[in-house]
Amino acid sequence: MYTEKKDKSQIHTSVNEPIHTRNIKNQQVYQRLKLALSLGLRRQILFAICDDLKLRNRIAARLHSILAYPLKNTVYQQENGEEFSAQAYPRLVTCRLNVSDPNPIAQINQWLINYPPPIIGGSKNNSGRPLPTPGFQIVGVEMLTKEPIAIQRLFLNYLKLSEVYLSSQESSRFLESSLLFWVSRPWLFAIQQSAPNFWHCRTGVFVFAGEPTPTVDNRVYSESFADSSSLDREDIEEFFVNEAAISQTFKQTDKPNLPLNANEYLLTQIPEKYPVKFPQITDYQSLASLSHINQELQELVQGLLGNDDGGQNQEILLLWEIEQLHIQNATGEELAIAYHNFGDLYRLRIEEGQQKLENLMVAIIAYQQAISYDESSPQVPDILNDLGTLYWMLHCIRDDPEEAKIYIQQGIDFYKLALKLIRGDTQPETYACIQNNLGAAYGDLARFSEPLENWNLAVIAYHETLRYRQEEIEPLKYAACQNNLGTAYWNLGQYNQPVEHIKKAIAAYKLAVVHYNPTDEPLKYGMIQNNIGTAYWNLSQYEQPRENLQLAIQVYTEALKYRTSKNAPQAYAATQNNLGMAYWHLANQDQTTKEDQQQFINLCIKSYEEAVNIAQSLTNINLSFDLCLTHNNLGIAHYYLVTNVYFDQDKKILSQHLEAALENYLQALNGFSKQTETYQKTINHIIKTIRTFHNELGIQGQNLALSKLPGYLLSNILEKL
Repeated sequence: MYTEKKDKSQIHTSVNEPIHTRNIKNQQVYQRLKLALSLGLRRQILFAICDDLKLRNRIAARLHSILAYPLKNTVYQQENGEEFSAQAYPRLVTCRLNVSDPNPIAQINQWLINYPPPIIGGSKNNSGRPLPTPGFQIVGVEMLTKEPIAIQRLFLNYLKLSEVYLSSQESSRFLESSLLFWVSRPWLFAIQQSAPNFWHCRTGVFVFAGEPTPTVDNRVYSESFADSSSLDREDIEEFFVNEAAISQTFKQTDKPNLPLNANEYLLTQIPEKYPVKFPQITDYQSLASLSHINQELQELVQGLLGNDDGGQNQEILLLWEIEQLHIQNATGEELAIAYHNFGDLYRLRIEEGQQKLENLMVAIIAYQQAISYDESSPQVPDILNDLGTLYWMLHCIRDDPEEAKIYIQQGIDFYKLALKLIRGDTQPETYACIQNNLGAAYGDLARFSEPLENWNLAVIAYHETLRYRQEEIEPLKYAACQNNLGTAYWNLGQYNQPVEHIKKAIAAYKLAVVHYNPTDEPLKYGMIQNNIGTAYWNLSQYEQPRENLQLAIQVYTEALKYRTSKNAPQAYAATQNNLGMAYWHLANQDQTTKEDQQQFINLCIKSYEEAVNIAQSLTNINLSFDLCLTHNNLGIAHYYLVTNVYFDQDKKILSQHLEAALENYLQALNGFSKQTETYQKTINHIIKTIRTFHNELGIQGQNLALSKLPGYLLSNILEKL
């Protein structure tokens, strides 16, 4: 037999290693969990309960870094007193559950087959012994939520099969050490109900309080789930704004993608109170016996369960818990916690993408109930913030503008109510988060009513946010808010004081873009560069046109290095459209020479053609610019090149440009209503182009042009020639 010897100082350091969390109880739970794993006991089944994926990842990573290889070389002592050392073999292995075949025991056994414990202490007279089997921590169970019901049941069935090993003498390698499952509360409930014997074999449960996050695989929008106790609108979502016509003959075609951030989804603190015990309820019809619970809430839940196959019933269990609390005359605090938990369950589904009306309404009612039972809870500001965001989300799924406006205003009211309960100097993180959300909501409201007033209010809210978001501490949140502020100023510039507001927009965008590394976050970096270019283009309409257009072109070109046709075709097409517009205006400046004018028009055509080609390759994607207007502008550019600019090419090249102009006009015409002024102007462009065919290429050229017209247009055009 042998024992393991560890340096005392190293053990002391390991045991007292803190995790980065402000929650003292979480630190205590972490220390207990680490101690349980570090003891190396056999036949341990441990459960760690954590709804916050970021917190879970930090704790699991910390455990792995401390316990997997506690010493570079581990010293072992044999029975005869001799000591020997061996290169460290992991004492803790972290496995991500294979969601395609979620059998954790099989994964562990396969790992041990691939990496069997090495034999140590061997000699001529002694065959040696294998090192101890490592402990295993299983992460990724929450990802099963996005898998079909059949896969979820398969996982639970595998746990049931493991019960055989636990109740018999049959050997399984994982039983020789500790096994730690990281699960969320919903999955904990599922295991308790569907694999009760496996659950009863547990030797320890460690509950971490955290902020529930979507079950996504930390790949995109990681800044959206910050370590805060409330939600924030930080995921940069592009929002496109209409601009006025530029001239009588050449209209602005793009809706510049100036982003307005959407809410950072629902990050409130889950109360630490563990649910009370309740009987197993498996049928949604049992809702009929819940007489103390809001009738509308019951009906919404029953309607949602009616569309399910019955594979998940956490809703019924939580509602039954609430009903029992009502019957037992529980305190308002206890009821508030229970309703809060119920709202969190649906909030999690919303974060996972199930943003349908019924889920939003269930979460809203549950949170409102939570507040009604405990208005003095420290959670109230966060819940009010969440309610504001849920109402904001309601406006996104409603088609009626008046209804959408009402929902946004309700969201604003909740944000403002939350702000009355906290102060920026005492709760700066939450305060800044809610102010940022308030600014974004005012920006959305500006699309429906009183744009000047609401954009002004958005600017005020964003400035208030920046008072409590320090650039050095939260650079990405600071940058996102500066980006929002730039958008608000840009929109203000469309209504009054354009030069002043657009310059402020440019300044805000520049403060934002420095915090995005183009290598690590090319799309966000390219998006803000595109916004800067659009602001410079807009500024060129009021002062220093040539200088500002050149700056716009420079910034658009920079943006296109990162918004490529491969990684972001929609954004790439939009920026190419913007670039074509900037070249067009630069070509038409009074001080532009004929030679430069020809060059700029050619570059304009190239950009517009690139935008059109990419846009036509996309299917079922909403563009941020009007493709028909881009065709129209491209036709104007082709025509202008051979008629208004010094042109010394042969007749064949001239004909090609005229044909391209005519084809683009016809493409544009397909998207215009006959009753609009734009339609009639395009008809006039077509007539003018056919006349130019005749003037430059004779009757043969005119016949060529007429042959390209669809039959329904031919008679109308011939009358006007």
